[in-house]
Amino acid sequence: MEKKFDPGRTYAIALGGGGAKGGYEVGAIKALMEEGLVYNAVSGTSVGALNGALLAMRDVERAEDLWRNIKYSQVMDVDDDEMSRVFDKDVTAHELRPLLRRAINIVRGGGFDVTPLRNLLKQYVDPKKIKNSDVDFVAVTYSITDKKEVVADVRSLPEDDICDMLLASAYFPAFKNEPLVGGKRFTDGGVSDVLPITPLIDRGYRNIIAIKLTGGLGRERYIRPRKDLDLSYICPKRRLGNTLNFSTEQSAYNLSLGYYDAKRMIWGLTGDYYYLERTISERQAYRELMDLIAVETRAENDTVSLRAVHESIIPRLAKEHGADGDYYDVLIKYLEHTGEVFKIPEFRIIKDTVLLSEVKGELKKRGVATITPKAFKS
Repeated sequence: MEKKFDPGRTYAIALGGGGAKGGYEVGAIKALMEEGLVYNAVSGTSVGALNGALLAMRDVERAEDLWRNIKYSQVMDVDDDEMSRVFDKDVTAHELRPLLRRAINIVRGGGFDVTPLRNLLKQYVDPKKIKNSDVDFVAVTYSITDKKEVVADVRSLPEDDICDMLLASAYFPAFKNEPLVGGKRFTDGGVSDVLPITPLIDRGYRNIIAIKLTGGLGRERYIRPRKDLDLSYICPKRRLGNTLNFSTEQSAYNLSLGYYDAKRMIWGLTGDYYYLERTISERQAYRELMDLIAVETRAENDTVSLRAVHESIIPRLAKEHGADGDYYDVLIKYLEHTGEVFKIPEFRIIKDTVLLSEVKGELKKRGVATITPKAFKS
């Protein structure tokens, strides 16, 4: 395998907003650091600003510790067991009604108390280290008072204002609307720029890695391609959970997903949900597809003509699994879908031939009939 990013360069890192999904960013950064990442700037919106503060401190271990141990009650004034049961869907309708009523009353009464989140910031963020950091650190928020975006040079702030600026960037609309930096009121920076790449470009950075958190609310600005800009994205193709799901299990999953998604970018791995080193040629992929189709059709005691295979089965197989490329793409999409059904582990880097062999083994074990693709049906 050959690295697709240059560890000899110095990069700027853009970290997106997404609440409880922030562990994904830390997992990705951990993988990049293992492969020799050198960075001198970071920008962040919302939870990306919190993670950005820890990167400005050059303390990825502390960031990982935060996301491996985070609890609901460290972000909002709530009961951890109750929230876990809600997100695990382990509450009855009878139990859920009073919880919803309580949440509505809190919002009507001015919103959730931000003291837990403020205390979390004080526990993990060292303003002095940020002030003295060699990392250029920008946090994005939106000033309700001034009705405009704020792009803050965090190192230039007084130490006493740094945690408040991070809080301002991550100020969820359901929080109590308290005055923060300069006595002004703020809301989540995602309102104006959920993935703050532009502030880095405006400051002259041209080698940028952007880590995007999907499935949340916010405005993502279009970045116009330009010859002098080397911009790489790390973005999940799996769900990262709810924006407010601060369970340790979901956070641990997001850390692993971010770690391996970064490895995919670093090494140019193929696959959407698995992390595969390509070794199978297009011609070999075609032969493997034909072999799999023969196995499937034999299992149904069916006889299929070559014309039907090429004009009906493979196109329908491709459509079913979202493959719009060549035979290799169809084969990999089929293997990934089948691997998920059979719960073949995804968090590892393997050759495509390994996944092929494991899928064939599972098909043989189950007698094939348990996973006959729709494409083989009339």
